[in-house]
Formats: sequence, C-alpha cells, structure tokens
Amino acid sequence: MFFTRPSPLQRLFALHPLVLDGGVALSLVVGTWLWDWYGPDMGRPSDLLSSTLTLLANGPLAMRRRAPMAVMTLCAATSLMYHHLGYHIGLNSIALLVTLYTVAVHSSWKAIVASGAMAVAVWTQASALQPSVVLGSALISAVVLAICGLGAGLSTRLLAERTKQLAALAQQLQDEQEAAARRAVTRERVKIARELHDVVAHHMSVISVQAGLGHFVALSDPATAHAALGVISQTSREALHEMRRLLSILRVETTDEDGSLYTAPDLRNLPTLAERMRVAGLPVEIVIEGTVRALPPGLNLCAYRIVQESLTNVLKHAGTVRTKVRVTYAPATLTVRVTNEGGAAVPPGRSRGHGLIGMTERVKLYRGTIITCRLPEGGFEVLATLPLSASDEGE
Repeated sequence: MFFTRPSPLQRLFALHPLVLDGGVALSLVVGTWLWDWYGPDMGRPSDLLSSTLTLLANGPLAMRRRAPMAVMTLCAATSLMYHHLGYHIGLNSIALLVTLYTVAVHSSWKAIVASGAMAVAVWTQASALQPSVVLGSALISAVVLAICGLGAGLSTRLLAERTKQLAALAQQLQDEQEAAARRAVTRERVKIARELHDVVAHHMSVISVQAGLGHFVALSDPATAHAALGVISQTSREALHEMRRLLSILRVETTDEDGSLYTAPDLRNLPTLAERMRVAGLPVEIVIEGTVRALPPGLNLCAYRIVQESLTNVLKHAGTVRTKVRVTYAPATLTVRVTNEGGAAVPPGRSRGHGLIGMTERVKLYRGTIITCRLPEGGFEVLATLPLSASDEGE
C-alpha cells in the first residue's frame, strides 16, 4: 500500500469541525470589528453595542454544524437588530450566508425553506433602509443571494450523498470480490481434498488388508506374510509417489496429446518460456542470481509456474511492456521476482483471478510467501519466496 502526503488544503479540512468552524467564526468576528471601527463611515458610529451584536452574529458559527437552524435564527435576529439600529448594512452578511449554506447541507427541507425566508427578509430590510434603494430591487437582490447560498449548500449535499452511495457500492463490490475469491479457494481445496481422498483411500485400503493378512499368517505361513510385506512396501511407494505428484504438479497433465510421457517444466525451461513470450510481443529479460543448483521437482515446478502465470498476466492486462524476471538462489530460499513497467498486471478494481489464487495456493504448499503489488512509478510486481528447507515437506 502506498501513501501520499496530504496537501495543506486536505490537512485543513481534516481538522476537527469545531476547530475549523471556530477559526472561521473568529476570523469573521475580528474582521467585522476592524471594518466596523476603522472602515469608512457608512452608518451609525461603532460602539460597544455594535461590537456585541457582531459577536452574537458571527461567534455562533463555531457551532453551525451541530445546530444549524439555531445558529441561523440567532444570526438572522442579531443581524436584523444590527441593521435596524442604523449600523453598517453590509456587515454581518457573510455570517448569514455561511449559516444559510450550512442549513442547506445539513437540515431538512422545511428548515431550508424557513432559513431562506429569514435570510431574504434580513437582506431586504437592510437594503431597504437606504433611501436610494427601491424595495423591489432589494427583494430581488436578496432572493438571488439566498438562491446562491442555498444552491451551493444543496450541491455540496448532493455531492456528499453521491460519494456515500459510491463508497457503499465500492464496499459491496469488494465484499462480492472477496466472496468470489473465497469460493475459488474453496473449490481449489475441494479439488485437492478429492484427489487426496482418491489416492490415499485406495492405497491405504490395500496396505490395511495386506497388513492384516501378514499379521494373521506371520507364524503359520511366513512366505505369504513376506509377500504381504512386499505388497505393502510397493503400495506405500506408489502412494508416496502419487501424493508427491499431486502436491507438486496438481492440475498439470501427465501426458501429451499423443500419449507420450509428459515431463513437468522447471526453471531450466525459462529461456524457452521467455522466447515464446518475446514471439508474442512481450520483451522479457531473464536474470539469474546466485549459484544455480538442483531443486526438488515440485518446488522447481512451483517457481516455473509463478513466472509463467505472471508473464501471462502482464501480456493479458499490461500489454507489450518491458518485463524482468529475476530468480535468486540463496542458501535457504529461492526468490522469484517478476516486475513489469507501465500498466498493472491486474487492472485496478478487478478481482483477483484464479491465476493469482493458484499461485498463492502453490506457494502455501511450500510454506512460502507471495506478494503482489502495484509500483509507485507504474507497473506491477510479483515477489515469491520459497524456503528450501520446507521443500521436502512440500514434495
């Protein structure tokens, strides 16, 4: 998972709402005071009463999200009184506009209509106090201003609701994808269990019968007992071979179409695989690190299949982008890393296919780990680590 540093604006909005709104309220209070006391004279001179009304009109903005309608009512009442007493008609209008926006975002339709009416009344009354302003023009201006505030709030509300719906749909899609992945894993495990049952049940039944026979005739018929032990030995070897084949090359056919014996591929076949991918248009580079040595067949096949599936995913989802396969032989582990440039080997939003699930199941057989991730600079990487100490158990 990759993290990006949030922008200053994102960090600002990530603050606690009370802190953010308190800062807005404080800024409006101080700004209005400064304008009221040191700005041009456009009404009754500033005094303690005007400062108190300004504080009552702007200070409650700190609580605007918790009680939007109450803040709206207080702001409208104090602004109405402020203008009626003859103070500057342009002051405290911003606070009223902010509370109108807040009501549109958080409150019911009844509250929205009521707050719009209050705002229109306050702004109309403030404009009508000027001798040169016609009442009709004041009313139109107030209605337009209220529509702007309510429109901005309703747009924000609609966007938030849509974002919430999209988040719910995304969560639902993720849950469905995870459920599909679990079902795919369950099917794989059922298939493994079925194969194990077929192999173990048959051979263990034979071994059980022959062991009982040998025990019964051990003293009376040593030759028969000896033959039973031979059958047990042969059957146990066959069972061990079948279980090794199952755990190491599950889902791999053992014969070609012409019926000839099929040899499972391993890391020695990587050059052939790379050449086949190059012919298909995928530029592949193979890098071998460490001392190459013989590996158990099952683990060797597991590593080969990881490379094969990864290259197939690159060609299918990322196209003909440069891809590097790095196989590292360490004293205790075998590491396979497949990295491609450009597009991701699994498109964003797409569920993990059965190929990735199959790779994960193969690696788990050998108590290894596999990591698939998108790279910050673009591209995709598959990193599998297989402990060589557990290879005999996986076999």
